[in-house]
Formats: sequence, C-alpha cells, structure tokens
Amino acid sequence: MAYLSKSPWILHYDASSCNGCDIEILACLTPRYDVERFGILNTGNPKHADILVITGGVNEQNRSVIKNLYDQMPNPKVVVGVGVCACTGGVFRECYNIAGGVGEVIPVDVWIPGCSVRPEQIIDGIVKAIGILEQKRTEMERAEAAA
Repeated sequence: MAYLSKSPWILHYDASSCNGCDIEILACLTPRYDVERFGILNTGNPKHADILVITGGVNEQNRSVIKNLYDQMPNPKVVVGVGVCACTGGVFRECYNIAGGVGEVIPVDVWIPGCSVRPEQIIDGIVKAIGILEQKRTEMERAEAAA
C-alpha cells in the first residue's frame, strides 16, 4: 500500500443500487474486515473526503447530485465505481430511467466490477485508489512547487 501523510477519508454515495453492494461496503466497516485499522475512515461530508465511492447506476435524478458531490470534494480526489451497475448500469442499463454508469457523469479512477462485489474486492479497490490518490497528491505538489 502506498504511503500517505494522512488517513484517506471515504464518502459513499448510493446512486440507485439494489443495496447488494452497499451492504458489502458496510461489511468492510464491521469488525470482520475493519478497514479503519488501516486508517480508512468513512465520512458523510464531501468537503472532508478524499475518495468518492459510488454504487448503482446513474439516473436523471441523481446525475446532478453526483456531479455536486464530486465538485465539493477537495483536490486531489479519487472516484471508485463499485459494482457492475456503477460501471455500466448493470442489469438495469436498459431501463428508461438509467443513463448508464458513473463514468457518464464524472471521471472514475478505479472500477470494481461484480454483482454484488465482495468486501475483499472493495478493500483491494480502495487500496488501489489510495495509490492513485498519493500519486495525484505528489503531482499536485510538484506543480505547485514549479509555479
């Protein structure tokens, strides 16, 4: 795992999922998997979050909410799409109200496909996101130093 100067904070948003992936994300916080022991904290405030974790497909009602959450997060930030619905719209992609995956609205750095995604896969994806976050943070510091 990449070295970080602070613990990564995660903001989870359910963008119309069936709750299968949401339950697995919650399982990551329980004593069995306990991601907090790695310093990963769950927050409800996008202004404190480093990593945006999204489950479910995008529809017209949540399109602006997703964009707003993303815009409120400070840079650098990383987005993780959890589950096949977040990746492509999943089994609901042909429904009248589903516009597709999260990538239709905001840039996604890590995809975790599956239905439903296992906690081990989620933790692995978050670890990848932490590496990307540290890389973005380093690039941002270099750009600030060069300016």
